[in-house]
Amino acid sequence: MKALLLANTDWYLYNFRRALARRLQQDGYDLTLVCPPGPYLDRLRDLGFACLPFDLPSNKPSLLQEVKTLLGLIRLYRRERPALVHHFTIRCVLYGSIAARIVGGISVVNALTGMGHVFTADGLQARLLRRIVGFLYHLFLTGAHSRAIFQDHDDLNVFVRSGMTEAAKSHLIPSSGVDCSIFRRPVGRDRPARPVVNVLFASRLIREKGVAEYLEAARLLRGRNVSARFRLAGDIYEQNPSSLSRSELQAIQADGVVDVLGHVDNIRAVLEDTDIVVLPSYREGCPRILVEAAAMGIPLVATDVPGCREVVDHGVNGYLVPPRHATSLAAAIERLATDDRLRRRFGEASRLMAINNFDESIVLEDTLRVYRQLMEAQPQAAYTLA
Repeated sequence: MKALLLANTDWYLYNFRRALARRLQQDGYDLTLVCPPGPYLDRLRDLGFACLPFDLPSNKPSLLQEVKTLLGLIRLYRRERPALVHHFTIRCVLYGSIAARIVGGISVVNALTGMGHVFTADGLQARLLRRIVGFLYHLFLTGAHSRAIFQDHDDLNVFVRSGMTEAAKSHLIPSSGVDCSIFRRPVGRDRPARPVVNVLFASRLIREKGVAEYLEAARLLRGRNVSARFRLAGDIYEQNPSSLSRSELQAIQADGVVDVLGHVDNIRAVLEDTDIVVLPSYREGCPRILVEAAAMGIPLVATDVPGCREVVDHGVNGYLVPPRHATSLAAAIERLATDDRLRRRFGEASRLMAINNFDESIVLEDTLRVYRQLMEAQPQAAYTLA
């Protein structure tokens, strides 16, 4: 059975969906990965995956670009004739669902891995876009040949209540999964009690991730002489209109309140030397960095918002604080930074949560179950199901 995975970056497919692609190949799917060209395409090809480069509009596309993209995707689906496509990220979900409906005979799985900038930003333009995107979701996510996967209860409930999708065709699968056999502390090595603890923020550098609040919390704790080293891993994301600019990132480096690590390819190596992971985001799907940190047995500090609540059990494996509130964020970090036993207890709880809820094997089985249910429900599907 031919299947396509469509994402907005090669980096996303390599880092977040590589295990799914490998499993589909093992189960006999004729699989092709579709995404804009980039440095990770060669890595995916080296792993034996068939890849099709496909350009998507930049963060400020024109109407002509949007139409050309949609028409290009329609042509691609007509040429490839997949039985099933799995779309990731908002633009791919919208374009891909429209293209699949026009071509016909394609079963569609849409991964709604967060509400995205359109649903979290303020302002007249964002409100207008929300109405348009919501209407398109209602038209194209509710078809008989479509299923939606959400990463947290809040997003699923919002989409169902607003009519953007149907409860019977919606599934909850928290996170894209993490390999807990790889993301774990090395055997015999406990995280040491040290005079200066390492605190990490790792994410795309967009404002909704709470970059400003993290920087302010670090500044507050430095003023209190808390023995902590604050690190910032990630790079600007020009495709998102709320991304930090290159000059803003340079100013953060010059300020010296945090150590700027830039883009990190091997986040596991950084997590091995991390005592607390912080994500003060305004809204999430199910943040990968928190799941990976939990698997490594690290205590967490995050905001009390959808997505973060899926991974952080307040007072058990970390603390949840109000969004956009640097003072509360600093207080939670300080409490963990100054209590070795608490960090150890929370870290053990994080590891247990990751094994029970977010292990890659669980997520893959749940995803393939959605595929099977969808294909078996289609009267035209005379395919051998994996």
